[in-house]
Amino acid sequence: MPPIAAVSGDTGLPPFTPVAIFTEVNLVSLIALGLLVSAALYGYGAWRLRQRGDHWPAGRTAAFVVGGLGSIAAVTVTGIEAYDTTLISVHMVQHMVLSMVGPIFLALGAPTTLALRLLTGRPRKVLLSVLHSRFVRVLTFPLVAFGLFIANPFVLYFSSAYRLTLEHAWVHEFVHVHFIVTGCLFFWPLLGLDPLPNRWPYPARALLMVLSVPFHTVLGLTIMQSNELLGGDWYPNLGLSWLDPKADQVTAGGILWAGGEIVSVTMLGILVIQWVRQSEREAKRIDRALDRQEAENRDQTADNKFGTIGGT
Repeated sequence: MPPIAAVSGDTGLPPFTPVAIFTEVNLVSLIALGLLVSAALYGYGAWRLRQRGDHWPAGRTAAFVVGGLGSIAAVTVTGIEAYDTTLISVHMVQHMVLSMVGPIFLALGAPTTLALRLLTGRPRKVLLSVLHSRFVRVLTFPLVAFGLFIANPFVLYFSSAYRLTLEHAWVHEFVHVHFIVTGCLFFWPLLGLDPLPNRWPYPARALLMVLSVPFHTVLGLTIMQSNELLGGDWYPNLGLSWLDPKADQVTAGGILWAGGEIVSVTMLGILVIQWVRQSEREAKRIDRALDRQEAENRDQTADNKFGTIGGT
């Protein structure tokens, strides 16, 4: 089913309500198929590990399938997708979920670690070679990923690219994928649990996250205060009597502003928790090393003592 706003003129589309999220579901799409395949592969991998007696945390499965794939599905196969070319405020919710919420949970699901534990032989070597390739090293370098993540929405909304996403379905779908990929590139090295190159220490990761907050604020305020409509005359030409494009754009900017800060603070909290847990694991590791050293010293002292007694 194509987006309802694909045709100009009064479509008879009612005002957006929470009920529309459930009544305008579209399960026949490439994104829906991709989500289903991803969930099946991840679930099969976790099941295989358990079958051979290996442990895989249920929390990681929930993060990847429910938090990651589930949040993406919530904005791509429901009424949010049906309205995302009609209301820019709805599109902005979709933008936030695809670029920030979904990637965070996907990273916490550690799918690469799952694949490495499951694969053997040549497939595992191929995956490792990709992870350590120069291309991946450059893309996952935090400053490069940060630049792509920050520049992405500015380029989209303040160029002709946004209008193209409204007019062409394939561009629209491509931007969805682009949001997810750039979000993953940014969050995976910062919050992810997978073994990736260019892993920065926690203080540097926290600083990079803090630096990302002002950009969402600036973008949101710019959209709210702009006298020009994003997409040009697209929204007025829909002819919807209940739609005020200017007011809706102000709402969209507010969503981006507030949502960006909320998500940034949340991910900073996740990072702090990871930092504390790593410090605790490191402290335990040091304690175990000291205990072993102390035991070795006691054994050596005892051996020297008995050796001295035997010699006398």
